[in-house]
Amino acid sequence: MKQIPRHIAIIMDGNGRWARERGQPRAEGHRRGAETIENIVSACRDRNVRHLTLYAFSEENWRRPSEEVLALMQLLRHFLSSKRAELIEKKTAFRAIGDLERLPADVRQELWETCEATKGGDRMTLIVALSYGGRQEICRAVNSLAGRGVKEVTPEIIETALDTSGIPDPDLLIRTSGEYRLSNFLLWQLAYAELYFTETHWPDFTAEELDRAIESFSRRQRRFGLTDDQLK
Repeated sequence: MKQIPRHIAIIMDGNGRWARERGQPRAEGHRRGAETIENIVSACRDRNVRHLTLYAFSEENWRRPSEEVLALMQLLRHFLSSKRAELIEKKTAFRAIGDLERLPADVRQELWETCEATKGGDRMTLIVALSYGGRQEICRAVNSLAGRGVKEVTPEIIETALDTSGIPDPDLLIRTSGEYRLSNFLLWQLAYAELYFTETHWPDFTAEELDRAIESFSRRQRRFGLTDDQLK
């Protein structure tokens, strides 16, 4: 029997390369990538994954051409407004992490409404990282603790101030499109995650590829610093 990760995190890479290889604009790659998000969210729910975190827009992505950033924001707003009812029906709670104040006001409003409308979902939590950077998140957490007068920090205290407070750390990280780095994603939370990389561009990532990642995860022994004998 496969061991299903409780929490999967995905760096959704390759939309632009997928489009370039087909002679299409980058915006079309992002649109097809959004369709893949819908399919993978459904597949994770069907496989009883309890938490799914998607790296949708990084802190560094603000440096991309303004027309591409605008297209991404429009896709995000459309996803939130059009999928809200389905998230409620499928008992999927929605949560956003990152420096959300940098997002356009209309996108922030859609985020707030979706988070509020779905907060009762108890089947799966979908977390979307927007305007997100792992180093920036840790800085926000430390500044928050300092503002509260905390003089000595522990890992447990820092976790309470992270964007992901209350969410278990990812068990499995998947990155698509043949890149082998974390790109400033969940640097604290991925300390003990299993890593899976695939050459597949995100728009072509399927439920079958998700199953291959889960199969790879289920074959690994997670020791968390213990010896094999201690795990017996």
